Amino acid sequence: MIETTIEDRQRELRSLLDNIAAHPERAWAEERQRIAVLQRLLAAEEASAQAS
Repeated sequence: MIETTIEDRQRELRSLLDNIAAHPERAWAEERQRIAVLQRLLAAEEASAQAS
Protein backbone atom coordinates (compact mmCIF):
# COMPACT_ATOMS: atom_id res chain seq x y z
CA MET A 1 0.00 0.00 0.00
CA ILE A 2 1.31 3.42 -0.93
CA GLU A 3 0.95 6.20 1.62
CA THR A 4 -0.71 9.36 0.34
CA THR A 5 0.97 12.55 1.48
CA ILE A 6 -0.39 16.04 1.89
CA GLU A 7 1.68 17.04 -1.13
CA ASP A 8 0.03 14.29 -3.19
CA ARG A 9 -3.41 15.61 -2.27
CA GLN A 10 -2.38 19.18 -3.02
CA ARG A 11 -1.04 18.15 -6.45
CA GLU A 12 -4.21 16.20 -7.24
CA LEU A 13 -6.37 19.16 -6.18
CA ARG A 14 -4.31 21.59 -8.31
CA SER A 15 -4.51 19.24 -11.29
CA LEU A 16 -8.29 18.91 -11.02
CA LEU A 17 -8.75 22.66 -10.67
CA ASP A 18 -6.48 23.31 -13.65
CA ASN A 19 -8.41 20.81 -15.80
CA ILE A 20 -11.73 22.42 -14.89
CA ALA A 21 -10.38 25.88 -15.62
CA ALA A 22 -9.04 24.72 -19.00
CA HIS A 23 -12.33 23.08 -20.02
CA PRO A 24 -15.24 24.86 -18.31
CA GLU A 25 -17.68 23.52 -20.90
CA ARG A 26 -17.66 20.07 -19.27
CA ALA A 27 -19.81 19.15 -16.29
CA TRP A 28 -16.95 17.66 -14.17
CA ALA A 29 -19.44 16.23 -11.62
CA GLU A 30 -17.21 13.43 -10.30
CA GLU A 31 -14.16 15.67 -10.30
CA ARG A 32 -16.03 18.36 -8.32
CA GLN A 33 -16.96 15.74 -5.71
CA ARG A 34 -13.32 14.68 -5.47
CA ILE A 35 -12.29 18.34 -5.10
CA ALA A 36 -14.68 18.71 -2.16
CA VAL A 37 -13.20 15.60 -0.51
CA LEU A 38 -9.63 16.80 -1.05
CA GLN A 39 -10.45 20.25 0.33
CA ARG A 40 -11.97 18.69 3.46
CA LEU A 41 -8.97 16.40 3.95
CA LEU A 42 -6.50 19.25 3.51
CA ALA A 43 -8.47 21.55 5.84
CA ALA A 44 -8.57 18.85 8.51
CA GLU A 45 -4.84 18.26 8.15
CA GLU A 46 -4.13 21.99 8.42
CA ALA A 47 -6.33 22.30 11.51
CA SER A 48 -4.58 19.32 13.06
CA ALA A 49 -1.16 20.84 12.36
CA GLN A 50 -2.19 24.18 13.89
CA ALA A 51 -3.56 22.47 17.00
CA SER A 52 -0.21 20.75 17.61
